[in-house]
Amino acid sequence: MESSSPTRGQLERTLSQRIQALYRTQLGHQPGQITCQIFDEKIAIVLEDALTQPEQLLVNSGREELAEQVRSDLDAAIEPQLKQLIEEVVGVPVLELLSDAKLETGRSGIIAILADPPQVRDSSKRS
Repeated sequence: MESSSPTRGQLERTLSQRIQALYRTQLGHQPGQITCQIFDEKIAIVLEDALTQPEQLLVNSGREELAEQVRSDLDAAIEPQLKQLIEEVVGVPVLELLSDAKLETGRSGIIAILADPPQVRDSSKRS
């Protein structure tokens, strides 16, 4: 039933809110802004101000290499929960998560590859 499916915008908003809550509870850090965009069977996620205080401290003290390792380890540790969260929200299995961060800007990016495009309703149609 198409009318009971959420719109693409509703899914993207829900993902952003749930990811922000996940980072807050698991890392003790709330990213400044999270933007999610769904493109067929791919989801692009951008986190602003994604670095935790310990990572920022390492960067500020000239330990960028260690900060990169910490970020990589944190991404690996949170990946199973992030994958499960995305699957719950969009209702489609996640085949792969790709992520990277830029210490210079504090931004982190994640691309989720889905098995199929999520079921969404056209927001221009009236139910």
